[in-house]
Amino acid sequence: MAFFKRVLSTIVGLIIFSFLSFILFFMFIAFLGSQGEEPIIVENNSVLNLSLNFEIEDHIGKKEYKDYTFLNEHPKHSLFGMIKAIEFAKTDPKIKGITIENNLTFAGYAQLRALRDALIDFKDSGKFVVAYSDIYTQQSYYLSSVADSIYVNPSGTIEFKGLASEQYYFKDFQEKTGLKMEVVRHGKYKSAVEPFLENEMSAANREQIESYLNSIWSTIKTDINQSRNIPSETLNVIADSLLGRTPDLALDNKLIDKVGYYDEYTGALKQQLGLQIEDKLPSISIREYSEYTYSKWASGYKKDKIAVIFAEGDIIYGEGDENFVGQGIINKSLKKAREDDKIKAIVLRVNSPGGSALTSELIWREIELTKKVKPVVVSMGNYAASGGYYIASNADYIVAEPMTVTGSIGVFGILPNGTELFEKWGISTHQVTTNTNAITYSFSKPLSENQHKYIKEGIIDVYDLFLTRVADGRGMTKDDVNTIAQGRVWTGSEAIDIGLVDELGGLDTALKKATELANIEDYAIKEFPVFKKDFMESLSQLGLMKTKEELLKEELGEDGYKVWKEIKTHTQREGVQLLFPYGTHIE
Repeated sequence: MAFFKRVLSTIVGLIIFSFLSFILFFMFIAFLGSQGEEPIIVENNSVLNLSLNFEIEDHIGKKEYKDYTFLNEHPKHSLFGMIKAIEFAKTDPKIKGITIENNLTFAGYAQLRALRDALIDFKDSGKFVVAYSDIYTQQSYYLSSVADSIYVNPSGTIEFKGLASEQYYFKDFQEKTGLKMEVVRHGKYKSAVEPFLENEMSAANREQIESYLNSIWSTIKTDINQSRNIPSETLNVIADSLLGRTPDLALDNKLIDKVGYYDEYTGALKQQLGLQIEDKLPSISIREYSEYTYSKWASGYKKDKIAVIFAEGDIIYGEGDENFVGQGIINKSLKKAREDDKIKAIVLRVNSPGGSALTSELIWREIELTKKVKPVVVSMGNYAASGGYYIASNADYIVAEPMTVTGSIGVFGILPNGTELFEKWGISTHQVTTNTNAITYSFSKPLSENQHKYIKEGIIDVYDLFLTRVADGRGMTKDDVNTIAQGRVWTGSEAIDIGLVDELGGLDTALKKATELANIEDYAIKEFPVFKKDFMESLSQLGLMKTKEELLKEELGEDGYKVWKEIKTHTQREGVQLLFPYGTHIE
């Protein structure tokens, strides 16, 4: 009896402790939220530090917590926020120059080119841009190549080797495990599901990957040539022979200007600013400066506004959030912008590899309703492929970066099947139905001939609708669209030649076009969407999700975790899909 009393008292104690801990935690969060943030001060004679040691997102977004407004977040260091900050720094008398200090850069090439263009514009002011790194990855070097002077550590290296794309194939894995993917697709190049059907890359897939990699590489070489005056042919020789692998080789081949330690680099910066070597170097990070400048360019009354709506991430049926594009949050944003008389035009920023066909069609319809009221211009980010292009195609005007990956006009359906796995484990299932097609799909049974036929019909119908949407949006015939479709992937540079986009450029180009279509000059920007959050739900999910990810990364390693994550994402997809090739990473 005493034992049960001790157990009961322990349980009660744990409950009370957990309750008190939660209350104390909540009070602590409330206390932090009540504390005013320290004002950001930019010192005179400062340098802006463009250290991109965080993942670059087109739109970080404002998060609002109902009943807990002190927890609201609105980070300003999105890609667009940083570009606006660099633009502001051009005329800020306190900012004398920019220092780029990156070992790793977490951004796509289209995003890097947008930042690079902003730095080129900044240099037109006469202010300097310099760069230092211990190790330059290819992406960080591409960004840093715009600098007036490039330093590298004496023990460092420059990774300049060309582009590559690696894909995993799972056909044999499926045979060995018994866990298979039932695939139905339409489009010669629709290679998103190829890894489940083959053990090696098809000729069609290799053709399109080589094409878009060469297109992106050509843009990289052209940009570096313009900044460093190194011919394209020479850059290929440097890449093939890895002539940036040591600082001396990099210096001899004009990839860099100086070899030195960080203290020597900062010493040169101080000298350029007219400071003594013992003086402190006044600097401010791009994150802080983006926060500092936001109110300066975003504030002030303007009669006219342009809405910038960000659609970033995989397209999945549902509400959507900061990680996924859902018809709920995007269509609400379009409707709000459409019904706001102060908003004269809309720029839809698409950075998505695609996803749900149904969601893409629902967003397409909302754009159709919106452009009857006011102009809609699309700005493409790293990706605007498949479902991403589906929604983009209905805009009045499309702007893409030269290195945007777009197109991929094709359709597929995928269903996991465990028939052989069940047989290996000795599991059997039996079905009872009232009608022939009562069971459309079962994980435990292979697709029947009829089931496959009906799914194939649905795939063909969606593909035909996709062709129609693109043809109507772009003023082409369906036959013309079909010629460049079939799931084929194109870069922005290629897409402009075949009529899929109207102009090459960034978000600034799209905004300029929006002002022309709306016939306005001076305007303010209103960003969408705003993400509504539930504090209790966020609190319960955050710890579990992080712990799970960390454990999987620890057990599987980074590459293994990526494979697991992509397989898991595919198993979560519902319905017909419009998606960029599965598991494609450009390095």
